[in-house]
Amino acid sequence: MASGSDRNPIIIGGLPSQVPDFDPEETQEWLDSLDAAVDERGRERARYLMLRLIERAREKRVAVPEMRSTDYINTIATKNEPFFPGNEEIERKVLNATRWNAAVMVSRAQRPGIGVGGHIATFASSASLYDVGFNHFFRGKDEGDGGDQIFFQGHASPGVYARAFLLDRLSEAQLDAFRQEKSKAPNGLSSYPHPRLMPDFWEFPTVSMGLGPLGAIYQARMNRYMEARGIADTSKSHVWAYLGDGEMDEPESLGQLSIAAREGLDNLTFVVNCNLQRLDGPVRGNGKIMQELESQFRGAGWNVIKLVWDRSWDPLLAQDRDGILVNKLNSTPDGQFQTYATETGAYIREHFFGDDHRLRAMVENMTDDQILHLGRGGHDHKKIYAAYAAAKAHKGQPTVILAQTVKGWTLGPNFEGRNATHQMKKLTVADLKGFRDRLHLPIPDKDLEDGLPPYYHPGRDSEEIQYMHDRRKGLGGYVPTRVVRAEPLKLPDDKAYAGAKKGSGQQKIATTMAFVRVLKDLMRDKEIGKRFVPIAPDEYRTFGMDAFFPSAKIYNPLGQQYESVDRELLLAYKESPTGQMLHDGITEAGCTASLIAAGSAYATHGEPLIPVYVFYSMFGFQRTGDQFWQMADQLARGFVLGATAGRTTLTGEGLQHADGHSQLLASTNPACVSYDPAYGYEIAYIVKDGLRRMYGENAEDIFYYLTVYNEPIQHPAEPSDVDVEGILKGLHRIKAGEKGEHAARILASGVAVPWAVEAQQILADEWNVKADVWSATSWNELRRDAVEIEEHNLLHPEEEQRVPYVTQKLQGAEGPTIAVSDWMRAVPDQIARWVPGTYQSLGADGFGFADTRGAARRFFHIDAQSIVLGVLTELAREGKVDRSLLKQAIDRYQLLDVTAADAGEAGGDA
Repeated sequence: MASGSDRNPIIIGGLPSQVPDFDPEETQEWLDSLDAAVDERGRERARYLMLRLIERAREKRVAVPEMRSTDYINTIATKNEPFFPGNEEIERKVLNATRWNAAVMVSRAQRPGIGVGGHIATFASSASLYDVGFNHFFRGKDEGDGGDQIFFQGHASPGVYARAFLLDRLSEAQLDAFRQEKSKAPNGLSSYPHPRLMPDFWEFPTVSMGLGPLGAIYQARMNRYMEARGIADTSKSHVWAYLGDGEMDEPESLGQLSIAAREGLDNLTFVVNCNLQRLDGPVRGNGKIMQELESQFRGAGWNVIKLVWDRSWDPLLAQDRDGILVNKLNSTPDGQFQTYATETGAYIREHFFGDDHRLRAMVENMTDDQILHLGRGGHDHKKIYAAYAAAKAHKGQPTVILAQTVKGWTLGPNFEGRNATHQMKKLTVADLKGFRDRLHLPIPDKDLEDGLPPYYHPGRDSEEIQYMHDRRKGLGGYVPTRVVRAEPLKLPDDKAYAGAKKGSGQQKIATTMAFVRVLKDLMRDKEIGKRFVPIAPDEYRTFGMDAFFPSAKIYNPLGQQYESVDRELLLAYKESPTGQMLHDGITEAGCTASLIAAGSAYATHGEPLIPVYVFYSMFGFQRTGDQFWQMADQLARGFVLGATAGRTTLTGEGLQHADGHSQLLASTNPACVSYDPAYGYEIAYIVKDGLRRMYGENAEDIFYYLTVYNEPIQHPAEPSDVDVEGILKGLHRIKAGEKGEHAARILASGVAVPWAVEAQQILADEWNVKADVWSATSWNELRRDAVEIEEHNLLHPEEEQRVPYVTQKLQGAEGPTIAVSDWMRAVPDQIARWVPGTYQSLGADGFGFADTRGAARRFFHIDAQSIVLGVLTELAREGKVDRSLLKQAIDRYQLLDVTAADAGEAGGDA
């Protein structure tokens, strides 16, 4: 296979139907030869010859169409298998001990009084796939680099724990604390790979199905990106992703295969455990999932290695001169193979081999037991080793290994291949005895009959354990292991933020542009500038970031092999193999995967990156919220920008673009620190503090979410008495009321702050009300502070009761509080419990729609005039003003007529 640089990344195959035949006589000779082969030797022989010709054509680099699927047999012929360097007998003993401990751990976790369960069958099917990796391929981190990155299948975690127990990395007490993280602390083991819960052990959270393959692709790409930019040497790192065949139905599993092929990520290997079963039944009962996946991966440009049968099939396939056995394998559906996994050898003889005399003859000298044990390739160490070695050696393409296994393998007839096996969590005494015998373990019957089944350890000095240690030492240390080697970054001083603190003068700019200006200054910093990783889903121009194109450039490992249509312009589109900007196309899921890979580079490779992911606000937490939980679990850090935020601010786009709730969604993620700033100087302080908290001394495992808008406003310079603590904690006063008989407070966030300032002026001029205006930079942080304090007070009644920050800031002032934002009311309502006095929120509840900003705000009653009405309403409720004023205000401002509202600012990109 040609290298990535030699392969045409666009044209994969196709017949030259429009090319003239310059030598029809020669063409006819070839066609006659084929006809003769069919007539004299049969179709199977002719097919074989054609396949060999195609193979030879590829060797000679003659472009021919690619086959989308191949026969239902192993890709690697027996004669081409490499020497197996391990001791298969010792590895079998190691694996048997691992299998036993994994199953016993789950079974013990289901004991009376605990009943937390677990999954047995997934690891039982994939145990050999992992064991070969552990013994021969997975690189550790002891050499000082990132080693290999391994995305373990979530449901297989018991097997990883069981192996770590044999290596003295985990204790028996820890195995018995599986899924009991609090009640058995500090011994508790998480149910699945959760780095946040086990930060020294797991690296990548994978159990939310589909996110593992997506994350692995972008991790492999991030490795190449870091190397291309000279940040880390990742040349030795290989990314392994272990996946289930049922998992491949998730859109995220297959959705980004093309980028891995397009960029030639030969540092990536998928291992798909094809046990032919989902949670409830067959993956493709009437079809063949391995053939289907082969077609999809080949079509996407991947190298495909099928590992279907173990060595016991080799003699049968060697006899198959007519191809009758291969044809039978090709035509048997998965649902039937699942049945064969649960039946007797006699049944298989009759139903698989019995319908053709040539097939019957192949197995006439085999016993029923031998037929029963015709095995699947995913359980054969030598076959697995050959597949892994071929994957590592392949250049220019990512590789997928499709390995057929039996779900519940070795667990006995009650588990193997059964539809319900995924949900089965406990082994009976009879199951345990049969399992023990199958694994040849020296465990007495009485130990299985009395109490809980025991764990098995052959002894620290046994040859099995020494073998395991030696293999891991030779491969650079134990895996999985998460190590944080990154040093705190030297962060910029106040000069980097000076521009934002000056305000915008007479110019109106959107908060998106205010942030972009801060980012541009930070990217110029000599210490950390190169560590910023801008990420956007094909919207850099929308967000005003095209100014970065000439200097930072867009990362493309192939460079820019064409003349850009806008090459004469100052802000021309420029791609480079060393580009800094990740332009992932129209894929929020792909961009978020890049964000996670970059945001965890400080741990994965010991080199901090500072990702800045900018996206349409509506399509962040709503569309890819599951990945933000993955990001939190992976302890990734960075900045997330919800641009074009607000339900009424992105005028004209309408319902599916109108975000009035992402701040609420962000509040559900404990690792997410979210802000809704109004002015550039607020953004400057928030970004500065975010860099300190995530990349300075005692760095925290959090990420920042800022919602910014595309509506141009004037940004004031920071006041001389700027309340930095208030900005960071979520609330600071930006303008005190100057005149009026009655007092009130208006809390506003983001783009609503100018409406509040306008309402303040109207209240003073027309209604004799003195209202203070506060910028609520973070409703979410205010609530978190209050909840934390309330919990402390609940559990420490004997101590002096603490006061939430929001209460401290607002207590003692007179009058009601009105909260307003471009979000649904539930966002500011988060703090209602802790605001002194009467409180009312105004918000954009309901679906968004396309109209002018003014009309939309009048419709939702969140504009300046509606704020005035809200303040007057609360004053009337307190008896401070007469209720007749309310109808006067409604009539004066025509609040029931959306057409009466000023249209407001039009346009406003970025």
